[in-house]
Amino acid sequence: MNTQSHIRNFAIIAHIDHGKSTLADRLMELTGTTTKREMQEQLLDSNPIERERGITIKLAPVRMSYQKTEDRGQKTEDREQRAEDGERKIEGINPSSVIRHPSSYILNLIDTPGHVDFTYEVSRSLAACEGALLVVDATQGVQAQTLANLHLAREHHLTIIPLINKIDLPNARIEETKQELCNLGFKEGEIVLISAKTGQGVADVLNAIIERIPFPQGDPDSQTRALVFSSQYDTHKGVVVFVRVVDGSLPFKVPFKGLTLKGLYSNSGQIRFLQSGSEVTPIEIGYFSPRMVASGGLTCGEVGYIATGLKDVRMAKVGDTITVEKTEDRRQKTEDRGQRTEDGKQRTENLSSVIRFPSSVIQPLPGYHEPKPMVFVGLFPIEQEEFTKSREAMEKLRLSDSAFSFRPISSTALGNGFHCGFLGLLHAEIVQERLSREFGLSLLATAPSVEYRVQLKAGVNPSKAGILSSGQRTEDRGQRTEDEKQRTENPSSVIRFPSSVFSITSPSEFPDPTFIESVEEPMMKLTMYAPKQYIGPIMQLSQEKRGEYIDLVYHMDQAEFTYLIPLSDMIVDFFDNLKSVTEGYASLDYEFFEYQKADVIKVDILVNHEKVDALSFLAVRDQARLKAKNIVDRLADVLPRQQFNIPVQAAIGGEIIARADIKPYRKDVIAKLYGGDRTRKDKLLKKQKRGKEKMKHIGSVEIPQDAFFTVLKRN
Repeated sequence: MNTQSHIRNFAIIAHIDHGKSTLADRLMELTGTTTKREMQEQLLDSNPIERERGITIKLAPVRMSYQKTEDRGQKTEDREQRAEDGERKIEGINPSSVIRHPSSYILNLIDTPGHVDFTYEVSRSLAACEGALLVVDATQGVQAQTLANLHLAREHHLTIIPLINKIDLPNARIEETKQELCNLGFKEGEIVLISAKTGQGVADVLNAIIERIPFPQGDPDSQTRALVFSSQYDTHKGVVVFVRVVDGSLPFKVPFKGLTLKGLYSNSGQIRFLQSGSEVTPIEIGYFSPRMVASGGLTCGEVGYIATGLKDVRMAKVGDTITVEKTEDRRQKTEDRGQRTEDGKQRTENLSSVIRFPSSVIQPLPGYHEPKPMVFVGLFPIEQEEFTKSREAMEKLRLSDSAFSFRPISSTALGNGFHCGFLGLLHAEIVQERLSREFGLSLLATAPSVEYRVQLKAGVNPSKAGILSSGQRTEDRGQRTEDEKQRTENPSSVIRFPSSVFSITSPSEFPDPTFIESVEEPMMKLTMYAPKQYIGPIMQLSQEKRGEYIDLVYHMDQAEFTYLIPLSDMIVDFFDNLKSVTEGYASLDYEFFEYQKADVIKVDILVNHEKVDALSFLAVRDQARLKAKNIVDRLADVLPRQQFNIPVQAAIGGEIIARADIKPYRKDVIAKLYGGDRTRKDKLLKKQKRGKEKMKHIGSVEIPQDAFFTVLKRN
């Protein structure tokens, strides 16, 4: 078995479409992880959506075994001599790890997404590694997400190996790309030139991984601690967690025929999740190659999976720490803890609460910060009978996508549904498509919205303003003066509702304008890379989106723009327009900057003078009329005609700002008349008119689901 010094854990990071998955294919092919018969392009992109869109949306781990030999590594004589003399020194590498004889290494690779919406996947992958391969397209050079991922890797203190990919293309800018990487702090001698498509230089990448990236530094003899960096749900195996063993080991005995897994594994001890407190007996432990392969356990520094058998998806969370303790050790620790208690607490007859793992003994791993959703979309089942099925599907999907969040809501027009949070618009589209394909759900999506901060006027009761107290974020209540408490005989009414700030993520939560002191909207800091000839169109587009200019820096033939743009103007079509005005050459990265005050209002849509809450939206006052006119016109086109006139209106409070009318059907009531006096025709027409007036007052308009879909879908 390979020792801990022969393990290398690394991730591949790059801008989207720079060749990460193709490089992973060549690495698996060169190490013999997959056969030529099993090999296919982007093998680690197993999700059909990934293959159709040509992007990676989910991290994918794989274990490779590499036999490092003098001839296989294709070392030059100078490199061999430096290795023998011990003169080769790489920063962060123990000289003893330079192997002079053929050795077998375990290479744990984690392929990561490249789109900015999936940065959280990249961050979780890097936390399980000691090194990273930074891939840069020779035809594109350094782009926005290249810098973002590089900063993430440096924040995790990883050893970074820069690679220039696609050097076989005729329009490759190798020297310019080298200079761009050198400007980021790399030395020219560290850069490896490769072509992931043809395999050129990939063997040098394997040698660089072994020689430069340090091996895991965990303690194999200490208490077991394993980091959960991802998870998924399997129908037969339950919750399957992806782990990196930081300290200790996770033993597992492969059962013989006739023996149960539970009885056999209990000799080694159960596993426990420190955060949730769940204790389970695993049904399988193994590694990815790239499919799941059961093994005899995982040792210190290895990456693999644990099939827990859990059916409750809430019991295993990403970022949790897994540990192993034998029953004897647990009882001994419980007795010692009881003897150390100074106050002499009496133990209850039920010892289950006493025999739990003491959380103070095992220090949990740092884990991850909870991702903050930036885009919110309402998802409603087309068939209300699928509400429970939809909730179970979302809970299972959240296992593999911890950045996705949801909570149940109810709408008068659309029924019961879910208010879902996403990191970006592409993230929202991918989740909706996965719910449709993987779980067979038919969902209606409302228009995307962002999180606003609303500050109520002093002394306003939030419930009176239409805000639930659960969303309240009050100011420091300890700073209230004694005078404020003495203003009323019942001071609780003053203390309970101070001037406070609330998070509003949907139009239905927006309070009455008379109660609002101020509204703030989220601002995003955008970094855009594009050739210099597109400076004018980019600046014009940014100004149209209410952008605030920050900086413009030139990098040879590339220009780097920095802007502050409201998230509400950016989430829908900004990236598409950016690609359009730059002919596809621009790249974009963004991060949350701060909240700024804005004149945000709520626009209601009325059909036959009745509000349709599902179509209401929040917008800046200057843009409200244009957006309202667009929705009103589209709704008037798709609603079925009735026997009476139907007004479709958009209103801000009591002010109508847009209107469109759906003309009624007109039955030819005088068709049966073949002659006679004119008064006979007038009599029938007046009778028809009275009937239509009556229908207009007592008639109701039922909006079909396909009409909602047509209006709410994004172009």
